[in-house]
This record gives sequence, structure tokens and C-alpha cells, in this order.
Amino acid sequence: MQKPPQAVDFALKETSPNIGAGAVTTDKLACTYDLVEQMQYLYVRVVKARDLPGKDVTGSCDPYVEVKLGNYKGMTKHFEKKTNPVWDEVFAFSKERIQASVLEVSVKDKDVVLDDLIGRVLFELNDIPKRVPPDSPLAPQWYRLEDRKGFKIKAGELMLAVWMGTQADEAFPYAWHSDAAAVGPDRVAHIRSKVYLSPKLWYVRVNVIEAQDLVPGDNRRFPEAFVKVTLGNQALRTRISQSRSIHPMWNEDLIFVVAEPFEEPLILTVEDRVGPNKDEILGKCVIPIQFVQRRLDHKPVNTRWYNLEKHVVGDGEQKKEIKFASRIHLRVCLDGGYHVLDESTHYSSDLRPTAKQLWRPSIGILEMGILSAVGLMPMKTKDGRGTTDAYCVAKYGQKWIRTRTIVDSFTPKWNEQYIWEVFDPCTVITIGVFDNGHVHGGVGGGKDSRIGKVRIRLSTLESDRVYTHSYPLIVLQQSGVKKTGEVQLAVRFTCSSLINMLHMYSHPLLPKMHYIHPLSVIQLDSLRHHAMQIVSMRLNRAEPPLRKEVVEYMLDVDSHMWSMRRSKANFFRIMGVLRGLIDVGKWFDQICNWKNPLTTILIHIVFVILVLYPELILPTIFLYLFLIGIWNYRWRPKHPPHMDTRLSHADAAHPDELDEEFDTFPTSKPSDIVRMRYDRLRSIGGRVQTVVGDLATQGERFQSLLSWRDPRATTLFVIFCLIAAVVLYVTPFQVVALLIGIYMLRHPRFRHKLPSVPLNFFRRLPARSDCML
Repeated sequence: MQKPPQAVDFALKETSPNIGAGAVTTDKLACTYDLVEQMQYLYVRVVKARDLPGKDVTGSCDPYVEVKLGNYKGMTKHFEKKTNPVWDEVFAFSKERIQASVLEVSVKDKDVVLDDLIGRVLFELNDIPKRVPPDSPLAPQWYRLEDRKGFKIKAGELMLAVWMGTQADEAFPYAWHSDAAAVGPDRVAHIRSKVYLSPKLWYVRVNVIEAQDLVPGDNRRFPEAFVKVTLGNQALRTRISQSRSIHPMWNEDLIFVVAEPFEEPLILTVEDRVGPNKDEILGKCVIPIQFVQRRLDHKPVNTRWYNLEKHVVGDGEQKKEIKFASRIHLRVCLDGGYHVLDESTHYSSDLRPTAKQLWRPSIGILEMGILSAVGLMPMKTKDGRGTTDAYCVAKYGQKWIRTRTIVDSFTPKWNEQYIWEVFDPCTVITIGVFDNGHVHGGVGGGKDSRIGKVRIRLSTLESDRVYTHSYPLIVLQQSGVKKTGEVQLAVRFTCSSLINMLHMYSHPLLPKMHYIHPLSVIQLDSLRHHAMQIVSMRLNRAEPPLRKEVVEYMLDVDSHMWSMRRSKANFFRIMGVLRGLIDVGKWFDQICNWKNPLTTILIHIVFVILVLYPELILPTIFLYLFLIGIWNYRWRPKHPPHMDTRLSHADAAHPDELDEEFDTFPTSKPSDIVRMRYDRLRSIGGRVQTVVGDLATQGERFQSLLSWRDPRATTLFVIFCLIAAVVLYVTPFQVVALLIGIYMLRHPRFRHKLPSVPLNFFRRLPARSDCML
């Protein structure tokens, strides 16, 4: 027998990083950036040079600057035949990796064989000044260049600024870092840290009311008219009008997603269904989105008539027909009262409406320090060995952040801190770790591979407390669930007003327009899909781009796809919710069967008291819930929630189920595998069908009590109802309740193993299952 594989540790771990939060310190940096560890850097800002001497026969030079510190070397871009070049580039050397005592900044002439030295400047590291924000940036100075022997050259000066700083320096995001020495100048932009903003999304509501004076191509028939509306790559159409005339009516709402700045117009075409797959365009209308009225509440905007342009073909070319103009009646508006969903509502990071006028004030701030990662797996191969170029992306609200890429490291240290405004505590921040596939010109397929993801719900965090934990990075692959490393985060949620935050729990989760004019589930799914496409397309156009695969992974673009594993997990989640009711039923069964006589006697006493004093029932229930809550306070969760492999059924998923989950849509598998999966789905559907049928049978039995489908059963029930009405009228309610309770709690020696009379009567009632084919 084989030894079972060792269990991978998927648990959350509490860490104790050396950060300033909670510590008594006078360090100005630690007070500002107190959720990350301080990292010291030597910054070199190369601004420009002047009066450089010529090195070639033409008396000119092709200058560039080389910054060298020990084994680390950074170079600026070179200029062709320029004696007064301007670079304005910053280099950063990590202090913990410095193994030299002298900084050498050289100006060289680019040559085909060997680059010539124009001049250089040397700095002793002990003499370099230290700068801490919010001090103003250090002013660059002109330095005379020296030759290799230390003598000043006749001409040539270099403007530099050299200082010791930390990651809080404003030059940090734009600097070339010494740990990225292997990255070429054209790829440096792809490894820098950046902040991105999602585009402002709007819902466009097009209410198609009616059209007038349509001119069909065939005058012998009335048109079967419908309206097709296109906005970018979104296209919707109305139903065919029921009024078959040249004045059709629809009165249908079509909703689209659009992002600012508005780039594409709204295109409406009125078409006539002239054949099974043949439509004739009767008119066309183009509406620029920037001129559409904006609506902030449920009040309808004004309607408007638009002219339809009719195109006819004549003499082999298209021309506009201007003799007669059809019209269409529309109500078009930008709905600012909705929140445009680009994430799932279960873990959305923003719930505000589109219109800024409707925003409530913020209730606090969320600060996050992205410290480091440990134990990362190799994600690609370079020069015959595994490597990982890791960076983090965090998304909350409209603000996306991206840390710098740490090149070729399985234990990267970022130590970058970011801040977000919080408008609702019941939101979720998502942090993803990715491998940069564009550092070395697309090694690894040119895509950024996912390493793992973490979600943190703000409502589970205590105010003003710093949470420092190491979160497992878990990825589900076709081979099974896999731990790809751990990411260390420091999180603090600061509440500016406790009363405002508590008041938020009384407000609806989404803006009021979602409840006044609700959108259907199908509409929301379609609109969310289009919104995610727009966001990924816009962020992919930024510089450096936030890749489409990164945005889709952060937004869970495939969360709606069928998964046997996820279906099992949801079923067991339902069973976990119902487990409390099942446990209460088992406990009541034990009371009725006198398993513990003392407990049963106490229940008898409590029951009699509540029957005699019914005004104590509700206070007793709420007091009991209060005591349970106080009792459970001792075992309250001390850590934020994290990805749970057992809850997700990822650790027990069958390989074929995972293969099906990662299959494309439509499927790309052979027909025999598809047939097997279809048969499996049919068997599951058969069980669900049986359960649904049983529920329908029980409901139909209740309906048949008074429907006279079984005349004898209905007669018995009607007579019983009459007798019960008379008895309950003359008998006090407390006596009836007492008798029923004592009968339910009677001793087992007074019980029979056979079902009770009411249950026997109910099971004999007819249902409509015998009418099913």
C-alpha cells in the first residue's frame, strides 16, 4: 500500500513583521507608512549633462550614463550625436544588497566595439545625505567630470542628485531597481508599481415606444417590425410589434453598459422580418451618448421623436431617400441611480450609484501593506531553470493598485502601502498575486500567470486593529488544488464615525433604483459580463497595461460557469445552514422519547409556564438568543476569513470533474467524454427531478383537502373543521395548547410505532402525480 500524500497546510498564519503600527516610535516614516517594513534605498537621479567633449572624428558623441555600485550596474538610454543630453532617470539600489563603499557614475560614448569613457563622478557612501518625506526633493547639482586618474576634464558636467531614502520616496515607483538589472530599458515600464482607476460605468436605458410612417419594401403587406439597438459590441432587439401596421408600437426597455469617456454612438435600426432569416432595414438612427439626458432618480425623462434615415439602392450605389422621413419615438437616458455591477454581488468592493451626487460620505479608510511572499512556485522556465517574476494587484472600489515586479525571486519583498476610502463596510477587497510574463519579452507565453488570490471582507475586521497574517495562495488546476505560496499582508480598517457605520446596516445594500425599477437576473448577468469586458479593455489600454487575464481573474469572470465541484459545495453549504434545524428536531425527538427524563420534566415545566403566561414567549426567545450571542463571544473568530479548500470541495474533487470545470465553452472534448458527462448530468437531474416532484406532491395533497377530488376525504376534513371550530370556540386557547403540548411530550409507553392518524389521513390524499405522462 502506498503512503498517503502529506497534507498541504492551507491554514491562515498570524505573523509578526517589523512594522511601525502599534509601536512607540518617533520615526516620521514609521508614523506615515506603518504597515510595511522600512526598506532603505540609495537613489541616484541622473538629470542631464552639458558641454560633453566629442569622442569621434566628427567632434560629437553618443552619450549615456552608467551607474555602478559593486556588482550592480544600471544604464540610461543613449542619444545619437548630442553633447547636451537630458535623461531625467532615477536608479534605486537596495541598501541590504550594497557590498561596496563607492558609487561610480560614468558618462560613456556609445561605440560599435568598445564604449569610451567621457568622464565620471565618484561618491563615498558615508557622505551621501539622508532624506525622509515630507521633506522636499533633493535639488540636483552640477558635477565636473573626472577621468580615470581623478583629474577634472576640460569640459563636461553632469547634473545629479544622490540621497538615501526609503520606499516612501516619491521617486520609488519610477526608479530602475537594482534587483531588476536583467530587465532591458524597453521593459522597465512593465515592472513598475502603478495605480489604475476603473472607468466610470453607466447604464443606458432605451425605451422604444413606437414608430410612425414606416415605408416597407413591399406595399402589399404590413411590416413585421422590430427595433435593433447596437452600442459598441452590445446588440439588443425588441419583440416584433403586435400591431401589424406602418405605425407599430413596442414600449420595451433595452439596457446597455457604457463607460466614460463615451466613444461609440447608439445606433437604432427599424427592421422588417420579410422571411425566415431575412430582415429588411426600414430606417436608421444614430444618437451620440454624450448628448443623452442623465437621470438620477425614478422620474421618467422626456420622450423625443427621432427621424429615421432610409437607405435605398439605386444605380449600383447607396443614396439617402429624402422624399419622406419615418420617425421613431424614444425615451433615452443615462441611469445614474444604479450601481453598475462588474463584480459578483456576493463579494463586491463597491456598491455606490454611478452619479456622484448620490454618494453618501465615507465612513472610514482601509489601509493595506503588501509586505512579501514566501514559498512561491516556479511559474516559467528561463535558461533551463524555473523562475518567477511576482507582483501583486489589489482591487477595491474603482481603484486598482499594482506593486512593482520583483524579478527572479521566490521570496519577493514589496513593502508597499496603499489606502482606500470606504463607503460601505459590507464590501470585499481582492488581492491577487501574478507572475509577470512580459519582463523578458514574453517568456512564458506572453501572459501573466495567476499565482493565487485572497479576499478580505471589511465587515469581519475590527476597527483600528492591525491584522498581520500570511495568507495561503491557492489555485485550482486540472490536476487538483495546489498551494503556490503565501502572501503576507498587513490590514487596518479605520472607522471615522461609529454611528454612521452602524447606520449603514439599516440601508439597502444596493442603491434604491435597484428596488424601485429592478433589473432581472438575466439582465444583470448579461450587463455584468459586458461591464467586465469594458473594464478589462480600458485597463489593458493603460501604460503599462493591466492585462486582460489579470482583470478577468480579479473579477471572477467565469464564476457563472457550471461546475460539479461548486454545485456539491453549495449543496453542503445548504445542509450546513439546515443543520441547526435538524439538530433542533433531533433534540425535540429526544425530549418526546424521554431520553433524558430530567430535561423532559424541565421542558414540561417551561412549557406550562409559557402557556399560562403567553406574554413571556417573545421575551424568552429574545433573551435566549441574547444569551447565546454572549456565550459565543468567547469563540468569536480572531482572524479574517480566507479561501477554504474544504468548504469549496477542492481537496476532494474528482479529476474528471476538474477537467470538466476547466473545459472551454462550447466544449472541446471528444464525443465519448461529452456523452459520459451528459449521462452523469442526466442522472443528477433525475434525482433533482424526483425531489422536486415529491415537494409538488405534498403541496397538491394540501390543495386536495378542500378541492373534492377525493369526496370522502374532503367530507371527513370538512366535518372535522366544523367540530374543531365549535370545540375551539367553547374551550379556552390555553387549555387547547396545554393539551396539545402534553400529548406531543407524552411518555414512550403511551406511544405507538405506527404513524399517527393525521399523518395516515394526509398520505392517503390524492395528488396530480398520477396524471403525469
